[in-house]
Amino acid sequence: MEIKVNYLDNLRIEAKFDEFSVIADQPIRYKGDGSAPSPFDYFLASSALCAAYFVKVYCAARDISTDNIRLSQNNIVDPENRYNQIFQIQVELPESISEKDRQGILRSIDRCTVKKVVQTGPEFKVEAVESLEDDAQAMLMGHPGEDASTYILGKDLPLEKTIANMTGILADLGMKIEISSWRNIVPNVWSLHIRDAASPMCFTNGKGATKESALCSALGEFIERLNCNFFYNDQFFGEEIANSDFVHYPNEKWFKPDENDELPQGILDDYCLGIYNPDGELRGSHLIDTNSGMAERGICSIPYVRHSDGKTVYFPSNLIENLFLSNGMSAGNNQHEAQVQCLSEIFERAVKKQIIEQEIVLPDVPMQVLEKYPGILAGIKGLEEQGFPVVIKDASLGGQFPVMCVTLMNPKTGGVFASFGAHPSFEVALERSLTELLQGRSFEGLNDVPKPTFNSMAVTEPENFVDHFIDSTGVISWRFFSAKHDYEFCEWDFSGSNAEENESLLAILKQLDKEVYIAEFNELGASACRILVPGYSEVYPVEDLIWDNTNKALHYREDILNLHSLSDDALVSLVERLEESQLDAYIDIRTLIGIEFDENTVWGQLTILELKILIYLALGELDQAIELVEEFLQYNDNTVERGLFYQAVHTVLEIVLDEELELEHFIDNLGRMFGKENMENVVGSVTGEVKFFGLTKTSMKLEGLDKHLRLIESYKKLHQARRVLAAK
Repeated sequence: MEIKVNYLDNLRIEAKFDEFSVIADQPIRYKGDGSAPSPFDYFLASSALCAAYFVKVYCAARDISTDNIRLSQNNIVDPENRYNQIFQIQVELPESISEKDRQGILRSIDRCTVKKVVQTGPEFKVEAVESLEDDAQAMLMGHPGEDASTYILGKDLPLEKTIANMTGILADLGMKIEISSWRNIVPNVWSLHIRDAASPMCFTNGKGATKESALCSALGEFIERLNCNFFYNDQFFGEEIANSDFVHYPNEKWFKPDENDELPQGILDDYCLGIYNPDGELRGSHLIDTNSGMAERGICSIPYVRHSDGKTVYFPSNLIENLFLSNGMSAGNNQHEAQVQCLSEIFERAVKKQIIEQEIVLPDVPMQVLEKYPGILAGIKGLEEQGFPVVIKDASLGGQFPVMCVTLMNPKTGGVFASFGAHPSFEVALERSLTELLQGRSFEGLNDVPKPTFNSMAVTEPENFVDHFIDSTGVISWRFFSAKHDYEFCEWDFSGSNAEENESLLAILKQLDKEVYIAEFNELGASACRILVPGYSEVYPVEDLIWDNTNKALHYREDILNLHSLSDDALVSLVERLEESQLDAYIDIRTLIGIEFDENTVWGQLTILELKILIYLALGELDQAIELVEEFLQYNDNTVERGLFYQAVHTVLEIVLDEELELEHFIDNLGRMFGKENMENVVGSVTGEVKFFGLTKTSMKLEGLDKHLRLIESYKKLHQARRVLAAK
């Protein structure tokens, strides 16, 4: 994690990381002001807090109350060497906790990350640099020796060369990539999480049988998502980029709907229109892109090549963003390698959906076949030794598709987790199924997987497929575990060179009568592409274009960002639109309007429901406000402080709306209950003197929204690189 330090007044220092800011000072005896803990005090507190966290996790998993658990830490200093210290952590446990759990709690403290890092002994490297952005990838991994050359199946270059190439591309873009976590809980299964240090919202996960292959996976995913603008899906790019000569790509094309809002000529083709506009309900306004919101410019569309005849077809960026998420995106050492990964991913998800939706029973993979892959078998045995039975199934549907499935059972919770993987090589597909299963997960994390069901409605519900797509945590049918399988086992093999594998996978889609559309994104120095297979590779239902389009943000974004400067008439218009929209009242505003608010602020927690309350209070519509406050208090998922604020608001509203009561008769005791300062804001909100309490003022210029501005700065690096390369 990158921590940037700013010098403040006197000896006060600020450390900034992610969305947080920590102030340190020195005691007065050391010439400081004593206004904050010293850096060493924070260090001491970090190990105590970390220990307490692991106790909490242990107890939460076993329904043990922590109300009567107390923890303390003392550091005992060696008088002859003050750097030699003993950290003594003591835990006071109530008698009601069993001996088994007492020992478990003590063992949980041993897992404290701070403790383990200190005991291992971190290495400190101190150096002066010309720019903090130089050596941007220094935080990734140690550099392998010059002679290192590790090849794996499916890759045309050694891992070491691939890592060097990809880190070079990211460094040239000015992106500083850091590894925030590694996982390796069973043999031959590695995963990691990487992110842009300057914009942590830009992150990816990687998986593989080795550290190097997992890092390759994460870097490849990072580059594919940059090339396809996936990090910035649904997000407002800001007015500068929205008004620039191009918004997404230099080769984009804009199409204006006609005066009746009908789809303009030139977007999509007849095949796609038959899928996306079968009843003629799709309008041009449905396809205005969320990122720019420039309805006056028209529909921003990206060129794709139709594989069957090489013709260019323009796909609205809005359609891609709404329906496909990250499906069918990849980067590789060359175009064929990238396309094989794209197509493999498409088959993995389409076949997985078919299996789950139709409750297909798959055949087990015989042990004599698994024994051909000892590395994979070691990982499976590692899971089973930890008490998690694993079922390995052939998901090729009789050899039709290059897909495998690894399913984990959790006897402790009754949960089941089905992970699928695809690749023309049987071995690679099987390995991907296993590494996907454990990507970013701990053994404790496997306690959250859902239980199977015989309820077919729950299995086939569209949101269940989305859950399966996002992190494989959707529900599966109990029928999946029947010994009476619907297909015979097939030890299939579609492997060859990447060029041959690419043709094999495209041939399968041709047999299914599917059109394939390909966009190549090679301008940044990587072979990256995106493949769309209409009617096959969508993640969300096609009807979302009409009924749940992300560009609903355009109806609200400007007014919400300008909230503090709106007239009463404009506020009435905004709240009426929200009421008439039938949007879920618990949708958070950052999702609604595509703005990355800091989650630790009121803006970051704000829902449609709370926004309507604040507008009604500002308008003096107290009857409407109290009704919504009651709903808020009943289903409040906000902070404790915000909940108390609205509890006080509800009490004050009840008083002022009752003709027989006078607020002045209650104000002293309400101040004792809720705090004097809080009550000033509550009463001010009810009388209209305080408007939109807790919401800092902003506008379409996004002032004060540091998290979103960092995201835009990240995109500007990409945008500028495209501009320079397009000009060459």
